[in-house]
Amino acid sequence: MKVTEHLDRAKGPLVSYEIIPPLRGGTLASLLRVIDGLMPYRPPFIDVTSHPAEAVYQRTERGYVRKVKRKRPGTLGVCSLIQHKYGVDAVPHVLCHGFTREETEDFLIELRYLGIQNVLAVRGDDSGWRKELPEGRSENKRAVDLIRQIADLNRGKYLEEDLLDAEPSDFCVGAAGYPEKHYEAPNLVTDIRRTKEKVDAGADYLVTQMFYDNARYHEYVAECRRRGIEVPIIPGLKILSHRSQVTNLPRRFHVDIPPELSDEVLAAGPEHTLEIGVEWALRQARDLFDHGVPAVHFYVMQRSTAITKLLDRLDL
Repeated sequence: MKVTEHLDRAKGPLVSYEIIPPLRGGTLASLLRVIDGLMPYRPPFIDVTSHPAEAVYQRTERGYVRKVKRKRPGTLGVCSLIQHKYGVDAVPHVLCHGFTREETEDFLIELRYLGIQNVLAVRGDDSGWRKELPEGRSENKRAVDLIRQIADLNRGKYLEEDLLDAEPSDFCVGAAGYPEKHYEAPNLVTDIRRTKEKVDAGADYLVTQMFYDNARYHEYVAECRRRGIEVPIIPGLKILSHRSQVTNLPRRFHVDIPPELSDEVLAAGPEHTLEIGVEWALRQARDLFDHGVPAVHFYVMQRSTAITKLLDRLDL
């Protein structure tokens, strides 16, 4: 089922999740424990992040050597597992950075063969390595370009237009929204204009970057509606579970931590951070549902301890 169909048919609030594939060569055991922990709460869909190759430096007898590799392959396999072992709709992330348009088309074709109907189209972070384009290959520079490619495929327009028996795909396309603006945008108004471009290109819904002040989300949605964005805007939340995240999350994701939250975390012992974070996210979720949001999306990533503590207390 498509994400938009889940939203339309829901008889009550929905809670969805985002996880990350294991490191290269790692085991699925820990990820399976995360997914198993989410199943009692009947997730409508689960997002799975994608990761391009990146430049890394490894220490050797000859000193540090620069290598290029994908640290976290496996998005396709994890999505197939979620879709067919657990019977939950998987939402793989599709990236611009690190992939040619031809590789993207192949990935989308494989997803369609697996019966996966949803994708989240994002530009992706700069991995520190720029892929050399082979002759005759092309790339999507921005998320809106990627969305246009998926929309073309939904209309049966492939990169090789003379393909025989080429059928249109039918992907539901999600895109990212930024209540505190994308860090590269000069201001929120400009950022929302770019988001409107993504919706006009074919995005069916938005999922926001994490935020810790609901007022930012409510103001963002109001401004999006004023500027003609009518698709669902699903709020994204992440439970603050480690004291270091007070500084790490703003630096990495360019989000603000409200002083009420950071002060409480820093004043308490590190062993109390998880409970403080759960209580804060619980208040956020309740407020969002009280304001009529159709779903809340939690960035779970690799551990389910925090989210299960919250869900046990969230009366849905």
